[in-house]
Amino acid sequence: MHEAFFLPDGDGFVATPLARGPWHPDLAHGGPPAALLARAVERLPADGPGQVVRFTVDLLRPVPLGRVEVAASVVRAGRAAQVLEATLTAGGKPCFRATAVRLRMADVPLPPREPPGPTLPAPEGCPAWEFPFFRAPVGYHTAMDLRLAAGEFGRGAMAAWMRMRQPLVAGEAPSPLQRVLVAADAGSGVGLALDTERYTFVNADLTVHLHRPLEGEWVGVDATTVAWESGIGSTGSTLHDPRGPIGRGLQSLVVEARA
Repeated sequence: MHEAFFLPDGDGFVATPLARGPWHPDLAHGGPPAALLARAVERLPADGPGQVVRFTVDLLRPVPLGRVEVAASVVRAGRAAQVLEATLTAGGKPCFRATAVRLRMADVPLPPREPPGPTLPAPEGCPAWEFPFFRAPVGYHTAMDLRLAAGEFGRGAMAAWMRMRQPLVAGEAPSPLQRVLVAADAGSGVGLALDTERYTFVNADLTVHLHRPLEGEWVGVDATTVAWESGIGSTGSTLHDPRGPIGRGLQSLVVEARA
């Protein structure tokens, strides 16, 4: 059993088989590399308490299992908002590029409000589940603890609870944002709308908007996917923790028929 999705390696990291995705045995799932970019963004300096409220990742090329490097910088530092960016490279080629917005946090008295919306049943009461379309014995699908929360797989709309079994980086506890990013990229797989024996559906991007940080280890992904004859699809996910909704995730999909 590997100890984490990534192992530190000098000024870089090595992606382990736990990061393996469903489409090729030598390529990573999008979630762990996206979370590694979030880790880099979170380490950039800030003047005070802040929260990343928007995180967008462009998937420029697949991330190989093996050594990767990450660099991050502050694009703009304002009084109330920062714009941040990070890039993950492998073999000198950029693979993922992320931009993020971090807002300052402050105590603001607000009037009473209604609850934020319906939540999912508690993960402890939901049956265990696993992604059926991964082919390798070890990968992202074995590194995540999954529970079926609502819906039926393959109908284009389903909700699942997801929890990391292993840390993102060996020896580190994942941050709430990292936990969200690892799970949110699986929205298109949770809300699957196509037969994976006949089609592939690779997301070209991922955007996550958060109105509050995740509480605890479980991330609920309530996903709906639409695929069109143009070869383009999209997935929208409402993201939850056991207390209720925390934000939204969006993915653009490249849909192709298998040869």
